[in-house]
Amino acid sequence: MRSIKPIANVTIPNIIVIEIKAASVTLGGKPVLHDTHFTARPGEMVALCGPNGAGKSTLLRALAGLLPGTPSRDPRRIAYLPQGARCTWAMTVEQVTALGRIPHHDSAVAPVTKAMQVCGILPLRAVRIDRLSGGQARRVMLARAFATEPDMFLLDEPTADLDPAAAHAIMRLLRTTAESGVCVVIVLHAIDLALRYAHRIVVLADGRISADLPAAQALPAAAAAFGLPFGADPSPRLLPPG
Repeated sequence: MRSIKPIANVTIPNIIVIEIKAASVTLGGKPVLHDTHFTARPGEMVALCGPNGAGKSTLLRALAGLLPGTPSRDPRRIAYLPQGARCTWAMTVEQVTALGRIPHHDSAVAPVTKAMQVCGILPLRAVRIDRLSGGQARRVMLARAFATEPDMFLLDEPTADLDPAAAHAIMRLLRTTAESGVCVVIVLHAIDLALRYAHRIVVLADGRISADLPAAQALPAAAAAFGLPFGADPSPRLLPPG
């Protein structure tokens, strides 16, 4: 059994603001979100962080209108990428990316080509997706979302399966996309990436939002949610690209 309190979607001329007010979600008789308030606006990338089972993916699905009681979303304006999204059909990278045009009912080529280019997979356009590595296939699924040209991205673990360099590249792309006037909401376990690239970090624990802060201020709250200490670590490590 599933239940959810109403979620409001407020549209202002050509700007979309997505908002949850006092939402509670129950899945299988178990409360998953409790009295949740959340708003995302154009021009910002918001990272939803927290331990497994905190309610991050449920919140994202609620925002996408995929839970009972949530209003339907315009798929031309909101692109949702679930955790672990895969395509096992014998389709080429370009064909899978072009699926992002389905909400528009067209076969526009330019958005598809641009999506493949920004996601770094244009040289693979003629390769079958079932012959790619997990990280490459993940970027194809992200490119499909970009091909939609939405006003809002709702992405669950978009850097999963990616090597460190590719993860930084995708996070830079998402940050740049947000700053172009698009709203980007992502679920992310990689706190280091969230701190570096997100504008805001929303920390969830036990189905509740425990903190909603600018990224530069969010590390103590994130560490507390994971039950970990934080501080300077002098050990050698990989650094982000310059």
